[in-house]
Amino acid sequence: MQSSNKDNSKKTKLSAFMIMLLIPAMILITYKMGIRQYYLTSLMVIIMTMVPFFMSFEQRKPQAREVVIIAVLTAMAVASRAAFSMLPHFKPLIAIVIISGIALGGEAGFLVGSLSGFLSNFIFGQGPWTPFQMFAYGIAGFLAGVIFAKKDFVTRSRNKKDLLKLSFFGYLMIQLFVGPLLDICGILTLASVINLETIGAMFISGLPVNFIHGLATFIFLYVLARPLLEKIDRVKTKYGILK
Repeated sequence: MQSSNKDNSKKTKLSAFMIMLLIPAMILITYKMGIRQYYLTSLMVIIMTMVPFFMSFEQRKPQAREVVIIAVLTAMAVASRAAFSMLPHFKPLIAIVIISGIALGGEAGFLVGSLSGFLSNFIFGQGPWTPFQMFAYGIAGFLAGVIFAKKDFVTRSRNKKDLLKLSFFGYLMIQLFVGPLLDICGILTLASVINLETIGAMFISGLPVNFIHGLATFIFLYVLARPLLEKIDRVKTKYGILK
């Protein structure tokens, strides 16, 4: 049991290294080199995202049914962003990504987040911002999976206090990670000159956007977390997947 825990810990650290360091480094290097082929960069992000996901399986390949549940959650995230297109920044996407990370693990959460960012931009528009969005959305799923790895939120989500804590976690994810990462994307892709003034202006202009996005994530987590976690748990139990 101890050796299994050690193996899982090593895999999590290796996944964190790839996700937190290698992927953003690759995005920044391609930007610095003037490579604006964002489709190619997005494809590279997807490939690098799949490596930690497949590493999370020990001595076997994931079954088709395990991949299907990832695909369904990704489709839900994409559809949720499209369904609320008339409300700027008020989207359920990150809430679904966070739920995916909690239910299926950090690696799967990152995969759902990055794929939903890439696929939904076929509706909202691809551009040099796409790889940044993929990384920002993926981080929300990965950190949710890591932080809540040892917490049974299928059971605890029935408690309103725990549900509020999870919802507040989603709000903080937007304010501390997703929002600032997208603000950095704006600085790198939109600012003609990068200095303290343009950086400050971009982060200040992003405050109301991040507040609305964070509020939406809080509300949708409070509404969706319990039913979605229970349904995913029933599927995992019935088919013995992602064990």
